[in-house]
Amino acid sequence: MLALSSATDIDAGGGNTVRSPSRSERRLAARLARRDQAAIAEIQREFSGMLRGYLQQVLRDRATAEEVMQQVMLEVWQRGASFDPSRGSLASWLMTIARSRAIDQLRRNIPEPQDPAVTATLIDRAAPEQAGADELAEQWRMAHLLTQLPREEAQILRMRFHREMSQREIAAELEMALGTVKMRMVSGLSRLREMMEAEL
Repeated sequence: MLALSSATDIDAGGGNTVRSPSRSERRLAARLARRDQAAIAEIQREFSGMLRGYLQQVLRDRATAEEVMQQVMLEVWQRGASFDPSRGSLASWLMTIARSRAIDQLRRNIPEPQDPAVTATLIDRAAPEQAGADELAEQWRMAHLLTQLPREEAQILRMRFHREMSQREIAAELEMALGTVKMRMVSGLSRLREMMEAEL
């Protein structure tokens, strides 16, 4: 699995936070720039589940999601040289592309009227769907980050935030000491925060 760096630096020029990419991301960026087919295969192995899940949820149709998935992977191939790991993680870059293609697909589903003003109104009415796409992109990004945590920590965080269980309920269900649950939750949240900061 591609590692996310936890280090960030301050850009002396403008004071902006600059992401310090992991060695594996720098290598993969170089391979994408060279149009290395093995790099695309690696991305598909690593991220296709996240991307397909997102596209199926936002588009609500498996066949359409698969078609858009192919568009996403083609764009990754064509734009590989533009991926800059110092500006954001590979997962975020992929989700940005997937979100854009999903919104394009949603817009194509709006019937095309004769009056351009009506077209603008219909696209504005689709804004909630686009906002939903943003929320889904964030959910799937977080789901991907959770897969990079140790299994025990990820399980506890899912139970706490997805199932909205208390720490005591988690301890009871897992037959684990409450102190262990608290310690793993703190550790998992700390790792998650570092990975999120690395994407800034």
